[in-house]
Amino acid sequence: MGRTQRAGELVVLVHGLWMAGPVWLPLARRLRRQGWRVVAFTSPSARQGLDGSARALAAFARAQSAQRLHFVGHSQGGLVILRMLREASELAEGRVVLLGSPAAGSRAVEQLGGTRIGRWLRGAALPQWRPEHAEPVLRRLQVGAIAGTRRFGLAALVVRLPPPNDGAVSVDETRLPGLADHLVLPLSHTGLLVSRRVADETAVFLREGRFAHRS
Repeated sequence: MGRTQRAGELVVLVHGLWMAGPVWLPLARRLRRQGWRVVAFTSPSARQGLDGSARALAAFARAQSAQRLHFVGHSQGGLVILRMLREASELAEGRVVLLGSPAAGSRAVEQLGGTRIGRWLRGAALPQWRPEHAEPVLRRLQVGAIAGTRRFGLAALVVRLPPPNDGAVSVDETRLPGLADHLVLPLSHTGLLVSRRVADETAVFLREGRFAHRS
């Protein structure tokens, strides 16, 4: 698709816990090369609760100039998107891609709840997520999820997850009834952000509502 063909559409990127907007630079660059307009939403991901993050994202989205809004979220960012879209149903509705988002629940969050430092590490928003928050969104919009299977990263050192997992989120935690498509790739949790394959599959889903599932 050419740049002019995507002119009325906008992709909003939402980062995960303990991250910031610059983590999206590789994926944003690749989406722009395929003709997408892209903006990154940044928030205090550790200290802000789920509802507060969702309200901030809704205000950011409403301020954008676009005929159709799409959303891509990594990890906690995907949950913020789903929580926001549950309430802000008047937004210009496009498609949603979740990258390593524990939409079905997080074992890591449960395990980290046992200590003070663990509760600090997991932040304020993740413990407030419930899978049922996503149900109205999945009935209304096409949502696709990409999961990783390469156990790597700091989270892998402090939480124990059943395989397959990406070091922070298990594959089964990324599945929800009602997803338009689901894709599993040999990537770590952070690797989902920098993978060319993820960028290409994300672009396909935003255009067509399905992943290409190319090898």
